[in-house]
Amino acid sequence: HHERWDGHGYPRGLKGEEIPLPARILAVADTYDAMTEDRVYRKGMSREIAIEEILRNRGTQFDPDVADLFVEALQEYEQSQRLTS
Repeated sequence: HHERWDGHGYPRGLKGEEIPLPARILAVADTYDAMTEDRVYRKGMSREIAIEEILRNRGTQFDPDVADLFVEALQEYEQSQRLTS
């Protein structure tokens, strides 16, 4: 999940659809989790800023389709949570 959509990742420098789909999905999910959770060295950022960062890096760091679907699913989930609370 350290490969990048643009081919500048590691360990093998895979690009685009050469990267296995599960790794492309994990890259987005892991990044979102890393950005929004508190760490000993920093406070987690807001959901909105994390989403902006994912969308800003779609097509370079992330598979654009996976990034879009992740953000859409996250927003739908949060909307459903608001409706049930």
